[in-house]
Amino acid sequence: MNTSPSSAVQDARAALGRRLRAIRKPTGLTARALAARAGWSESKASRMENGKTPPTDRDLLTYVTICGVPEEYEDLRATAHGIDEMYVEWKRLQSSGLKHGQEAHVPLYARTSRFRIYEPGVIPGLLQTAGYATAIMSRIVVFRQIPDDVEAAVRVRMRRQCYLHDTHRRFGIVLEESALRSRFGDPSVMAAQLGHLLQVAALPNVSLGVIPMTTERVMWPVEGFWIYDDTQVIIELATAQVTVKQPSEIETYARMFAELAKLACHGQSARALIAEAIAALG
Repeated sequence: MNTSPSSAVQDARAALGRRLRAIRKPTGLTARALAARAGWSESKASRMENGKTPPTDRDLLTYVTICGVPEEYEDLRATAHGIDEMYVEWKRLQSSGLKHGQEAHVPLYARTSRFRIYEPGVIPGLLQTAGYATAIMSRIVVFRQIPDDVEAAVRVRMRRQCYLHDTHRRFGIVLEESALRSRFGDPSVMAAQLGHLLQVAALPNVSLGVIPMTTERVMWPVEGFWIYDDTQVIIELATAQVTVKQPSEIETYARMFAELAKLACHGQSARALIAEAIAALG
């Protein structure tokens, strides 16, 4: 199983290419012959069909017109645009700072009823205190050398947490124990954050699990990911944010989450791990 999140982009391009090939086959044209009719280089149609060259809107219109199926254009165009939106580099998303990215997720939160969240090394934004969020975002600003709008971005992140208190929404959250132990901010910031985590865990619509570091693994740690209902998954990489909307990919992440949740402690056992992390702050 290929678990690289960025592979979803290439998989989607390959799937689009297969659709194009399926459209061409009934015409009896070879990829080279279609390219010749379109006035393209000999290999262009083949590269599009193999997911190597992303087609432009004009390419798609030319392709379906030659194949005699212009009614396919709008659907293919929407699919291609969706692929373009899957992989967004941080340098583009955060070019003006962090606030925009925080605001961009508000509509998605508003329409989501079921959240499934896995984080291996940090406390998820929905559960962060202002102090913890400030510590993390300040470091991101320095590392990525972007405009410093941390204060405004933290305010947006705090406002988004209102959804936690909507009892019509459900939150399944799985953390690695390392997320409790990784320090962002001084001990007082971490103590406040872990204390807040205990409060959130008590909410009736929140299921919080922690995977102990000593657990025998049957599911390996992966990049942090958020599943929004059954409609999309967002994964954060070092250089980009990946959005997955293909049903087969979403199903893979749902199975990953289920396996990770089986490894996690819940209830009193999870609270005990959080308490131990607080005590270790000294």
